[in-house]
Amino acid sequence: MRKKIVAGNWKMNKTFSEAEDLITEIADALDEMELVNTEVVLCPPTLYIEMASDVAEEANFKVGAQNIYPADAGAFTGEISPVMLKELKVEYCIIGHSERRKYFNESNEFLMAKVDSLLKHGIRPIFCCGELLPEREAGQHFAVVKKQLEESLFHLTAAAFGMVVIAYEPVWAIGTGVTASNEQAQEMHGYIRQLVAEKYGAKTAENTSILYGGSCNGKNAMELFAQTDVDGGLIGGASLKAEEFIQIVSSL
Repeated sequence: MRKKIVAGNWKMNKTFSEAEDLITEIADALDEMELVNTEVVLCPPTLYIEMASDVAEEANFKVGAQNIYPADAGAFTGEISPVMLKELKVEYCIIGHSERRKYFNESNEFLMAKVDSLLKHGIRPIFCCGELLPEREAGQHFAVVKKQLEESLFHLTAAAFGMVVIAYEPVWAIGTGVTASNEQAQEMHGYIRQLVAEKYGAKTAENTSILYGGSCNGKNAMELFAQTDVDGGLIGGASLKAEEFIQIVSSL
């Protein structure tokens, strides 16, 4: 049975003291919950990963990173390697977020290298895919997502692909307050699972966790998560508020 996952992407937010308070508040709330086949992942800024990992040792959440550079070490000023993250007990890493694609010009080929680098060290990629608004309006959304998956993930063996979590994030819904309808989310999630089945077989597809991201919040999470192929969420702004984030986790 595939895991249900709620991952919080904090992006570039919170001071150290604010992050400490938020991690503690979330950890305390999760301790009171019985999570069945559900994993909670916190992805704070890199500066706070060690603090999160220390708390996670006795708490009911996993720690994820927001980015890596696809090399173990080297002259890459300002970058973070998967080797560094592994020693801090990071288990997940977000790859291919639309903000990385847009602001840092990350190509599907470069993202493929990142995926390979993470898997080499046993860190699970949370691979983001999704279309721009003009692509959705032109009816190209399926083709765009298919290309992203094919060029960054479908070179993997079935065993390696089994480590990957996919997050569908329609770019037009990220940080806009606009959410894909339940029907739109299910349609794309079902399509992604179909593509995985065609490439790797029905069993692998059935075991792949596919998350929804894009203005998912405490009010709409339950309906989104009720869709057949939606296995949780990659949460942005709502993950910065402990009460709302816990409400989203409770919606699974």
